[in-house]
Amino acid sequence: MKTLARELKAILGQAGVIDDPTRLVPYESDGLALYATRPELVLLPRDTDQAARAMAVLARHGTPVVARGAGTGLAGGATPVENGVLISTARMRDILEVDPEDRFARVQAGVVNTQLSEVCRGHGLMYAPDPSSQMACTIGGNVANNSGGPHCFKYGATSRHVLGLVLVTHAGEVIDLSGPWVDPQGLDLVGLFVGSEGTFGLATEVTVKLVPRPPVVEVLLAIFTELEAACDAVSEIIAARLQPSALEILDRLTIEAVEQSVFAAGYPKEAEAVLLIELEGVETEVSGSQQEISAILNKHGVLSTRSARDASERRDLWAGRKGAFGAMGRIAPDLYVADAVVPRTKLRALVRRTVEICRERNLKLANVFHAGDGNLHPNICYDRRDPDEVRRVLEAGRLILETCVEAGGSLTGEHGVGLEKREEMEIAFAPEDLETMCRVRDAWDPDRRMNPGKLLPMRACMELRTPSPRA
Repeated sequence: MKTLARELKAILGQAGVIDDPTRLVPYESDGLALYATRPELVLLPRDTDQAARAMAVLARHGTPVVARGAGTGLAGGATPVENGVLISTARMRDILEVDPEDRFARVQAGVVNTQLSEVCRGHGLMYAPDPSSQMACTIGGNVANNSGGPHCFKYGATSRHVLGLVLVTHAGEVIDLSGPWVDPQGLDLVGLFVGSEGTFGLATEVTVKLVPRPPVVEVLLAIFTELEAACDAVSEIIAARLQPSALEILDRLTIEAVEQSVFAAGYPKEAEAVLLIELEGVETEVSGSQQEISAILNKHGVLSTRSARDASERRDLWAGRKGAFGAMGRIAPDLYVADAVVPRTKLRALVRRTVEICRERNLKLANVFHAGDGNLHPNICYDRRDPDEVRRVLEAGRLILETCVEAGGSLTGEHGVGLEKREEMEIAFAPEDLETMCRVRDAWDPDRRMNPGKLLPMRACMELRTPSPRA
């Protein structure tokens, strides 16, 4: 590994290679700290050229590679692998171009999500996908996991906003799909790459769509004495074909954690649940939608509804929602954040079932989720130093996923599969589907050095192993 480090330092410089064991410790895991492996090296290329030259060296040495953005992922997708190297986009943070006329931007993969919208604010534009970690997560990481967020109810996940990519393959080849093209021809390689979780290669530059900032924004906080009533209200809002930009639910335990933290937003601690609703558009549109939604909320026994007084209060209400995961540290030292999607007509029943699953295993559960998308995030509080509690948490997580898939849902809405849900892919997909996925992966990376052991079930991949061309 010392020889490899010397070669890479010649390309990336001393600042571009981390090999000190102490400095490697922060890279042992992503947000899913349950799984941790120390990488042999961490590489920090500054641009596409450096990344490509480094990848060519790693290919020559046959070294496994894991890509990492900000490490905020919650599925273990950026967890290093044994005898592997981690390549980080942390120094690739330039905004290369903003085109307000054609409404797109080109950025390096390490640009922080919220930074892009701030830069575009002066043009009256924004980048719509907004993961809860948007103050830290990067555009490249969002691409890898096809990340979502509260406002994806209206605007869609990352895949709907990526117009082009510059990629570095496992062998160090640069593929320029940067676009944007109005009507691209041939294979949709950009669409295929988004959500591939680092198994196809490394995205170094991303071309994204920008959208106009809405002229009027209204944020409502609806307070309920029952979590299930809040779920029913969401289902009816959607059935009525109303289109808020966001519909988010927080339960009592989440509210208590938020209100005791630096993210305190003024959520009433006596509520069993709050429903955060954002409306946007022209004034008449927002006013009309608000009246219709208020009628639905009253029908489902809302205790009270209040509207944010100004932009400052809107920011506070959203800060509480987006800081909810961090606030959970007041409840337990560790948090298992499940991620599954369910039919919105079954929201009440499946939220109730997640509560039952955790109660049966004597686990503390906090629910905060993208209700409009049916994207559940049961947050199971635990202590990883307790092996029996870890066992019960993993058992509950698997059962929740199985229950959601059986109800017609999916394994992930925005966090990806990574290590966490790799084996559960066999619940959601038939063997022939997994075979196709494995063959596509082999077409991009025949040696399977890119993020090995992630996304696809180990058994399926071994059974369908395509021999390397060099074998």
